[in-house]
Amino acid sequence: MAKMENRGAKPENVEIGLGKESFGVTNLQDHNIHTEPELGLDIMRHSAAHLLAAAVLELWPDAKFGIGPTIRDGFYYDFDLSFSLTPDLLEQIEKKMKELQKQRLPYEQSEVPIDEAIALMEEAGQSYKTELLHDLKTKGTTAVVKGLDDPNVFKTGMETVTLYRLGNFVDLCRGPHMEHSAQTGFFKLTSVSGAYWRGDEKNKQLQRIYGTSFETKADLKEYLARKEEAKKRDHRCLGEELKIFTFSEEIGAGLPLWLPNGTIIRHELEKLAMEEERKDGYQRVATPHLTKADLYYRSGHLPYYREDMYEPINIEGQEYFLKPMNCPHHHHIYSAEPRSYRDLPVRLAEYGTVYRFEQSGSLNGILRTRGFVQNDAHIYCTEDQAKDEFLRVMQLHERFYRLFGIKNFYMRLSLPDMDRLNKFVDDSESWTKALKIIKAAMEESGLPYVEAAGEAAFYGPKVDFQIESVMGTEYTMSTNQLDFLAAKRFNLEYVGSDGQKHPVYVIHRAPLGSHERFIAFLLEHYAGKMPVWLAPEQVSIIPIAERNYEYAKKIHDLLFSADVPTAFGGVRVQVNHSNESMQKRIRAATMKKIPYMLVVGDREQESGSVSVRTRSGVDLKSMPVEAFLERITKELKTRQDLPVE
Repeated sequence: MAKMENRGAKPENVEIGLGKESFGVTNLQDHNIHTEPELGLDIMRHSAAHLLAAAVLELWPDAKFGIGPTIRDGFYYDFDLSFSLTPDLLEQIEKKMKELQKQRLPYEQSEVPIDEAIALMEEAGQSYKTELLHDLKTKGTTAVVKGLDDPNVFKTGMETVTLYRLGNFVDLCRGPHMEHSAQTGFFKLTSVSGAYWRGDEKNKQLQRIYGTSFETKADLKEYLARKEEAKKRDHRCLGEELKIFTFSEEIGAGLPLWLPNGTIIRHELEKLAMEEERKDGYQRVATPHLTKADLYYRSGHLPYYREDMYEPINIEGQEYFLKPMNCPHHHHIYSAEPRSYRDLPVRLAEYGTVYRFEQSGSLNGILRTRGFVQNDAHIYCTEDQAKDEFLRVMQLHERFYRLFGIKNFYMRLSLPDMDRLNKFVDDSESWTKALKIIKAAMEESGLPYVEAAGEAAFYGPKVDFQIESVMGTEYTMSTNQLDFLAAKRFNLEYVGSDGQKHPVYVIHRAPLGSHERFIAFLLEHYAGKMPVWLAPEQVSIIPIAERNYEYAKKIHDLLFSADVPTAFGGVRVQVNHSNESMQKRIRAATMKKIPYMLVVGDREQESGSVSVRTRSGVDLKSMPVEAFLERITKELKTRQDLPVE
């Protein structure tokens, strides 16, 4: 059975300020929400979050409190303080936490009428808690979503709430908690960042303190070591260090500029995608960045997706939008000519640029941007073909992931919440049929999956591929969706063997996600040491002396013009003939994470050889130039690095 035990993945709009299930974020990937927590550890960490808040209250009685949930590997708490927190103050807070921990303060639970809780928080000057309580009283939820005033969508208000007291600190919280503060384990406060209240940049920015807690000191030490390694792998630092991308305030936040090195990686990924898609019968297309508003009314994106789109542009009295997705354009390409059942399936692929509005607080390097390029495609097929086509797409995902050495991945089947029809198309029969097709394909794939209610696209169920980097960071990287609505809205038909017109099924898929997100993942996954086929510079030739430069140049020309399958042809090679010492030039190439360094001196020049070193410090000794070319050619053809031991 391929299905996994449900990992408890949280929907994007989640309740805040209500205990361990209260994440208070709208971007689960960036906050790395733990999807399969060990309950005891999760409770301990949530208790540690309350201990953090209690320590802050002891130190600064005028502090105002936001929310304090658990996240993957730890917890955080948001504070409104009249000063900026510094590393020294973090140490002071941690010291106070340890003092309170030793006092074995009990976590005292009480259930009180909500009006009493509101009065308590108002008297304490806790305006953020008061706001949450008013939401609970009037709407029964603290979720930050549109449509809260619709009684058909959300439950009615709450009459009582649960409070927890720890020393002088009282919090609105479902719990559960540990019995007393001494049970909060071995903890460490790790960082401070800014966070807009309720994720809205129009609200005040609070200070978010992150921390972690483990049952043993050894586990904490191991985690902190992994955190240090993760800092080295941060895609933003590596992107700057390796000259992959940059940003400009004059151009705009969330709009990356791809430098030559990053552009090479993009082209190699696109070449890979085109080759694999050609094997599966895709045809390449291209669509514009701008389109009339009417198209998105027809597709349904404007009523369902408006908050993620930019403001319209008025052109000669017509409203145009920057396109947030490529699907409606591909539908027009499909319908540009009559289609017969003999033509199906039709598979249209494009690396298409799209633009989606993101709050500035959620932007994160190239991991979350406002403009990005998707490895997009749409498959138009009959109902009988839908299961096999869906399966073929999942197998394409798997091929890509195996190539990149991604071993930990699973699928998340996103289902509709039929009690929230303001977010999903009201057509239960079509939903049922589509889900049956997808589940059959997923079972046949043999790949692991979980189910998540309420996270489907508005037009049909979808499958998100969750992948994990070597550091354990989980990303939602790509998606595979079955659309039963597009055929109706765009009259997407084919003529069957009976001579009659029939609607098609549409599959949306993007196995490599976007250039931006996938390259951010790869930078972390490989710690910037891209495999040879992806490396922006593959070979650095280092002549020992000036007299060896001409020989180095001949090797350069041979490699540069070699018949190898790179995006632009030839090996990506440079001659480093700076005045620095040989060791400094080797060190510089190593810092740039160039896979190979070819050192050439008098001996190599006389024998027609090169002395080969790798960025990992392995000396492959001297070999004929032809032997090195044969080695790197094999790596480029297979897209797999050869052993260097």
